[in-house]
Amino acid sequence: MEQKSLRRQWVILALISVFITVCMVIYSEESFEAAVSGLRIWWNVVFPALLPFFILAEVLMGLGVVNAMGALLEPLMRPVFRVPGVGAFALAMGLASGYPIGAKITGNLRRKKLCSRIEAERLLCFTNTADPLFLVGAVAVGMFGNASLGFALAGAHYTSSIALGLIMRFHGRKEERKGDIIAEPTKRGNIVIRALNALYAARKEDGRSFGQLLGDSITGSVQSLLSIGGFIIIFSVITQIITSVGIVTILTKIIMFILAPFGVAESMVLPIIGGIFEITNGSDLAARAIAPLFQQIAICSAIIAWSGLSVHAQVASMVNGTDIRVKPYIFARILHAILAALCTFIFLSPTVSVLMPVHMPLIFNDSIYTLGFSARFNFILNNLLLLLGVMILSSLIITLFQRIKIIIYRYKE
Repeated sequence: MEQKSLRRQWVILALISVFITVCMVIYSEESFEAAVSGLRIWWNVVFPALLPFFILAEVLMGLGVVNAMGALLEPLMRPVFRVPGVGAFALAMGLASGYPIGAKITGNLRRKKLCSRIEAERLLCFTNTADPLFLVGAVAVGMFGNASLGFALAGAHYTSSIALGLIMRFHGRKEERKGDIIAEPTKRGNIVIRALNALYAARKEDGRSFGQLLGDSITGSVQSLLSIGGFIIIFSVITQIITSVGIVTILTKIIMFILAPFGVAESMVLPIIGGIFEITNGSDLAARAIAPLFQQIAICSAIIAWSGLSVHAQVASMVNGTDIRVKPYIFARILHAILAALCTFIFLSPTVSVLMPVHMPLIFNDSIYTLGFSARFNFILNNLLLLLGVMILSSLIITLFQRIKIIIYRYKE
């Protein structure tokens, strides 16, 4: 039965591939323009923005710094999200740097056996998020023409992401009982000493010189980003093809039949279809649609949380070679989209009249991203350090309170 199902999947994938190939020949000019557009976004925005942080993540893992962070942040991450302390590094990098660096780090943590499969799946679900510059700079300012909307979008996105992490802590509990779990580190001794011991042990196990570590980090990061670039380009072409062929018209009728009872404007269907495939195009279409502001922003927020099949394919490539399943991640993206849309309504309700744009939304172009490399790098790095600092401080406070409880308990005895 499984063999039949597998053969059917192969046949369907083969037919889809042939269809796309034929369409690329028929609509060669449109496909070329879409590919150039995707390449421009990757080269001007994605590659310079993510490369330093991909390299930084690899170097920090090789030096054992991530293991030390894990020991420091275990008291925070384990009880709250039911993931190991090293998950805080994926969370902070994901929040500060955006898609798909959270997935990249989670895959590496699993490869190094710093978390179990179930813990990695939980972590993947809520650490792979959009970055603040995209939410505020590209979407709020560039697409909606109102910077104030950025705070509502960012607040809804990150609040729903943390809420998703709390929900996903219940994922895979039965499988954990059967033994799919990494033993928690010992809690004896001072937490700072434990962190230093973890750093030393990890560095000793890695064993590479700093020069070799840096070279391997650069090579691996460039290869990952080339893969991401390929996904961005091919999904730009696919999005253009389904528009040219007329599939969008068919999908519009199906989606409108489902959404009409909820009062969603018909003009919002095209952004939803665009957002299914690619986050930037979908968000831009939502901003330019003629519809109530609430619907525009809520659907835009849902599209960003869903992140598009392009990002999903990137995530699949980042965890390739591990036993992490992608199905829980897809489910989490749907749930995140719903939560983000609901949170957007909550964030906007008291101030919608203040946030109403005073002019038509700007047509998006990738120049919105280009604050300059050093400005963008500093912004992301400052956010990363701030997030890690807050989490480490919170973890130390939790540890302190745990010790106080123990002292009080012993005193009563």
